[in-house]
Amino acid sequence: MVCHALTIRRNVGGAMARPVSQPRRNDRGAPVGNRMRKSYFFSDAHLGVGTKEEDRQKERALVRFLELVRSDGDQLFIVGDLFDYWFEYRTVVPKGYVRLFSKLAELAEAGIQLTYLAGNHDFWLRDYFLDELGMKIERDPIERVIQGKRFYLHHGDGLLKNDTGYRILKRVLRNKTNIVLFSLVHPDLAARIARWSSQKSRQYTSKREFEGDDMTKVAQQKIDEGFDFVVMGHNHLPCRRNIGSGVYVNLGDWINNQNYAVFDGVSLDLKNWENPKP
Repeated sequence: MVCHALTIRRNVGGAMARPVSQPRRNDRGAPVGNRMRKSYFFSDAHLGVGTKEEDRQKERALVRFLELVRSDGDQLFIVGDLFDYWFEYRTVVPKGYVRLFSKLAELAEAGIQLTYLAGNHDFWLRDYFLDELGMKIERDPIERVIQGKRFYLHHGDGLLKNDTGYRILKRVLRNKTNIVLFSLVHPDLAARIARWSSQKSRQYTSKREFEGDDMTKVAQQKIDEGFDFVVMGHNHLPCRRNIGSGVYVNLGDWINNQNYAVFDGVSLDLKNWENPKP
C-alpha cells in the first residue's frame, strides 16, 4: 500500500489564511462555551534550514498558525523535527526563535495542552521546553484518547524493516553516555557538526521514497489493533488515507507545504496553512 503525496495549491502572492473569529475565553484565556475545541497536529518544520530570512518567514508563519490554535484549540501535538538541529546543554540552548517560544508559552498559559514528540533531528531534549514553555516531551511513539477516539502518534522514522543501520545509529545517538560526551564540545562547534549531520540525514531520507510503504503498513497494523487515527510525519509527503475503519495522516512538512491536521471530535482533516480548506 502506498500513501501518495497530497498536492496542495498555494495562494497566489503567498496570501495568508483568513482571520479567525475569536471565541469567549475564561480567565486563563482558554475557549469556553458550547463550541467544540479542536486538537491540532504538525511536524517537520526543520527550523534552521535555509537562509536566515527564509527561517524567519517560516517562524512568522508558525506563529500565525499558533494564533489559530489559540482561537479554538484544546491540544497541540508537534510530531517531531520542529528543529533541524536541537541540543540542550544544562544552561545553554540554540539561539533564536524567541517569537515562536513566546507564542507556545502563551498557548500553555491559556490552558492548551502542548505535547512535543521528538523526531530524528531534535531528540536531544532536556527540560527547557517543559520548564520554560509548559510543553510535555515524549521521546517515543504515544497513544492518546481524544474525545473518545484512539490516536497513535509516531514521528515515522526507523520503520523500514531492513534499515538496521538507522536503528543502530538511533540507539547510539540517544545513548546517555554519548550525549554527555557530546555536551563537552563547545556549543558553536557542536552546532556545526550537528547541522552537517542533519543535512546528510535529509539527503539520505529524501532518496528513500519507498519508506512511505512501510509507514502505511504500520498505520494499517495500528488501525487493525483498534486505533481510529494514525498520525506520522518524517517523509515530508502530506497525505490523508482511509484504511479500513480508520484514517492514516502524514503531516507533510513546513519547509515546502506548511501542512497541519486538525481534529474536531469527528474527523481528522489535513490542511495547508496558506489554503486552509481541506
